[in-house]
Amino acid sequence: MGIRHRIAPLAAVLALAGGLVATEAAPALAARPASGQTTEAAAAGGTYLYFNKNQANPARSTLSLMQRVPDARDTVLAKYRAGSGDGGPHGKDECATSQGWLPNGTYQVLAHDAHYNGGDQGINGHVIHVQDKVCENGRTTRAELFVHSEMWPEGSQASARPGKDNPYRWDGSDDYRSLGCIKLSPAHIKNLFAKAERYGWPTKLKVTG
Repeated sequence: MGIRHRIAPLAAVLALAGGLVATEAAPALAARPASGQTTEAAAAGGTYLYFNKNQANPARSTLSLMQRVPDARDTVLAKYRAGSGDGGPHGKDECATSQGWLPNGTYQVLAHDAHYNGGDQGINGHVIHVQDKVCENGRTTRAELFVHSEMWPEGSQASARPGKDNPYRWDGSDDYRSLGCIKLSPAHIKNLFAKAERYGWPTKLKVTG
């Protein structure tokens, strides 16, 4: 199954599913307020996303919505299977643009949108945008990074195309592969949005593994 582009580096390369050239501007993603934050979540210090890389199988990594708990261990509010990287020989190289998974570290969550229209990027529907990150070599910047799935902008699934991959449809386990972004199944990212609305929108993404 073909892998759609998921990363738009600063160099002029194809990126983010379907041929967006890095020199072209990505569609604007408007910042959203942290609506629906409960008193409990606010008192506990808010929420964040935690991506734990699976070195044995990157497509079986996990993304968790965490609640900060002062003076105690943070609480897992929800945990999902997730993937990052293209599954190839450089899929675990955080400096391999358009191939490797996200660099370790802490990212600011810039915005979220339940109806994002990324056009030919293949990044549509429920998306969370996080900041760019310089990888461990200190030179390569991984840019246009999202948590996303595969769907139409309004959140529905495209029709199946037997024998062909479809960037607007979740076809199976191979769709956890990406060129950098974190990917969830459609059901899981919709559940993540619902949990975030209930407990408060995360302000950071932590990546380890």
